[in-house]
Amino acid sequence: MLMRQLHYYAGLLIASFVTVHLVNHLSSIYGPETHIFLMNTLRTVYRHPVAETLLLGAVLVQIGSGLRLFWQTRQTAKTTYQKLHRWTGLYLAIFFLIHLSAVFSGRLLLHLDTNFYFGVAGLNTFPLNLFFVPYYGLAILAFFGHIAAVHTLKMKQSIMRLSPVGQANLILVLGAGLTITIFYGLTNGFRGMVIPAAYGILIGR
Repeated sequence: MLMRQLHYYAGLLIASFVTVHLVNHLSSIYGPETHIFLMNTLRTVYRHPVAETLLLGAVLVQIGSGLRLFWQTRQTAKTTYQKLHRWTGLYLAIFFLIHLSAVFSGRLLLHLDTNFYFGVAGLNTFPLNLFFVPYYGLAILAFFGHIAAVHTLKMKQSIMRLSPVGQANLILVLGAGLTITIFYGLTNGFRGMVIPAAYGILIGR
């Protein structure tokens, strides 16, 4: 019971950050400069030592408890959303491990500003984008899928004639639409982005 509570509350903190992070990515439809300006503004909050420590701690708790819950629910997950809850959680745990390792390697080993261009270098370079497109795309979809699954567990009543499952389906549709819009911004309208020379090390240049 304690583990589930820790998982839930750590998830709330992470979800709050991810929501802000996705809004930041969404701003890329107005160009890299807008994205970087907003990111630098937000960093004054989430890169504060206390905030960053709390967030990293929440991620570690989420990964550890999530992997344990994934194993414990292997026999009890019966419905579509129960299964989606498990598998999206597993993907997010893997994504967090890879993504955070990459970001801290960029900051501490490569001494790069892990800003807009750090994130989109591989996304806009063939053949690296064959990995990064599904890698990032599935992460966003998994985030919304996880929220949708949790929603079906927590919400017990219909809203505007939509059942909890119907509401969860709507969350998934909104997540898919947001994913496409974010990719539109991160790839310069699907035309590709010019990557500054400083980030060439990330793409073999």
